Amino acid sequence: MTVEIAVISDVHSNLEALKRVLREVRSADMLVCCGDIVGYGPRPVECVDIVRERCDRCVMGNHDYGVVTGDVAYFNVAARIAVEWTRRQLDEDKRDFLAKLPKTERFEVEGVSIFLVHGSPRDPIWEYVFPHTPRRLLEKLVDKAGTDVLITGHTHVPMYDDVNGSYVLNPGSVGQPRDGDPRAAFGILEVSDGRVVSWDVHRVAYNVDRTAREIEERGLPEELGARLYRGV
Repeated sequence: MTVEIAVISDVHSNLEALKRVLREVRSADMLVCCGDIVGYGPRPVECVDIVRERCDRCVMGNHDYGVVTGDVAYFNVAARIAVEWTRRQLDEDKRDFLAKLPKTERFEVEGVSIFLVHGSPRDPIWEYVFPHTPRRLLEKLVDKAGTDVLITGHTHVPMYDDVNGSYVLNPGSVGQPRDGDPRAAFGILEVSDGRVVSWDVHRVAYNVDRTAREIEERGLPEELGARLYRGV
């Protein structure tokens, strides 16, 4: 039996992008999220509700962490403003949901073991794993994960690498892509009978104008809307 797993990450309170992606993945057997439901964008309440309802598994991202703890020491000015604004929008129930998100998830589908994390297995919240990350480091991270598949987020850049027979994957960002393509990104992982059948990253256009306008209307930094048009 082939199981289709839709993978999303870095929604960043971008409701328009999230709704567009979810229309594309509605036939998937499973939906997982690599964190950063909130931050940057104008619609954190709705995005938290949707991810909580729709995702089978979700881990905590650094912006989720910042909103829960109030610790903004590692954020730039625009990100800090957005985190502090987001904290004021979420009620206790939604903050509690974010606070209880695990930092990592290990699970198995059709005999394929999967490690889900926002950053990396050795630093789940903050470490970046890019396509250009040195091979020696990727090998260490794969060994630490100890699974057939390691799925990360955080970079907002799609990734696929075969590291000694284990796969390192990143679906890119739903709500704020940074690979030069402004369309929302998501991944589809197919597994069957103990093996990975395929991994594909898909892109879909969404109403950027509406999200950028809402960012401005809510008094968030203008640059957070402007960058959505550039995909950087």
